[in-house]
Amino acid sequence: MAESIYDLAVVGGGPGGYVAAIRASQLGLKTVLVEEKHLGGICLNWGCIPTKALLHCSEINHLLNHLDDYGFSAKEIRFDLQKIVARSRAVADQLSQGVAYLLKKNKIDVIEGRARLAGKGKLTIEKAKKKAGEVKAAHILLATGARAKTLPGLEPDGKRIWTYMEAMVPSELPKSLLIIGSGAIGIEFASFYRNLGAEVTVVEILDRILPVEDEEVSKFAQKAFEKQGIRILTKASIKKLKQIKGGLSASLKIDGKAETVEASHAIVAVGITGNVEDLGLEGTKVKVEKGHILVNEWLETGEAGVYAIGDLVGPPWLAHKASHEGVLCVERIAKVKGVHPLDVTRVPGCTYSMPQIASVGMTEKAAVAAGFEVRVGRFPYRGSGKAIALGESEGFVKTVFDKKSGELLGAHIIGTDATEMIQGYIVARTLEATEADLIETVFPHPTLSEMLHEAVLDAYGRAIHF
Repeated sequence: MAESIYDLAVVGGGPGGYVAAIRASQLGLKTVLVEEKHLGGICLNWGCIPTKALLHCSEINHLLNHLDDYGFSAKEIRFDLQKIVARSRAVADQLSQGVAYLLKKNKIDVIEGRARLAGKGKLTIEKAKKKAGEVKAAHILLATGARAKTLPGLEPDGKRIWTYMEAMVPSELPKSLLIIGSGAIGIEFASFYRNLGAEVTVVEILDRILPVEDEEVSKFAQKAFEKQGIRILTKASIKKLKQIKGGLSASLKIDGKAETVEASHAIVAVGITGNVEDLGLEGTKVKVEKGHILVNEWLETGEAGVYAIGDLVGPPWLAHKASHEGVLCVERIAKVKGVHPLDVTRVPGCTYSMPQIASVGMTEKAAVAAGFEVRVGRFPYRGSGKAIALGESEGFVKTVFDKKSGELLGAHIIGTDATEMIQGYIVARTLEATEADLIETVFPHPTLSEMLHEAVLDAYGRAIHF
């Protein structure tokens, strides 16, 4: 590969990197993208997309086993786990090819290999552990993502102790599963495997599951999951995890008391850490702290001309946040007028379990702690005609407003299609809508979205249907 000169070189082809490359090309920047493994990154190949394919299959299995609720019956319901896994892989492959098409369409050069910083405005490219060439660029954007974090004594072995990657391609259904960590990843796998029939235990060191969510949502979620047969242990830590015949034995301390839990397999879902190693950061002014690269509001590192985005720079670790940062960063480079730093309180979080969970902005507790006098509204799914008609009356919508200004500080939903509905509140926060704007908005009937309206009305003592 001959030396090439570009306006922008993007290192990493995940949802942050490839989106940044496309936007840069749209703005007239000559752009190259370097990807070591697979276009679309972890999100598309081993995260967001294939996990949703798996979860959808498990939800179908759940529905098939509850057909009587809808007036149907069927015999000998069964599933083929390998076909379920193969479908999720096919979905990922299709979308990875789609990313390749988009990059080609936007005339972006794509280089397969590992890139390292090699001086001002320069990258060396290595392929099959051999130098394959150099790239020069006025601007270099690092978007190498993150990987699963491990804990001493809980190192994954790919056989009995899994990360999310092994959990997505099981050769057989675990008879029993111990999930360490109750964030979105842990809870989604708990939901997937439980809906396929596995016995599931979730261990969380804090006093509640889904700790970034509103406390009311966490409590409701725990009750819903326990009703499904998932065992949840909070205030619990693992002191030892050892191999035994046919599985694993975990020595736990639960609220100060010792307990042993056995399972055929375990998933370690205790967070992620940025892929900061082997990027050539030595000798640069790029600073790394707690496994992530430090950047300012414009995604600039301490090294002139070097930027970083996405999971590499820290929470929230979300694909849509990485994509937005990629666009923001290249628009700043291209001197586009009206570019604003990202307000992370407008970034939604979603958990695709059953029931689904979605939120944006502050929790009620965080808003009060920040000094706001709040108005809080709630509306239950059982008050929605559409939810009852769907047979999905479990859940609620919650809104948090600033009493003085009417600003929507936060919104939280748990229940069917929560991850789709949250967008209404995201738009409201982006447009800085007040309660008056939302109250005057007409919502279609009958829809689940009517609950968004009712939760706003309830905050101001005006709920109609509950």
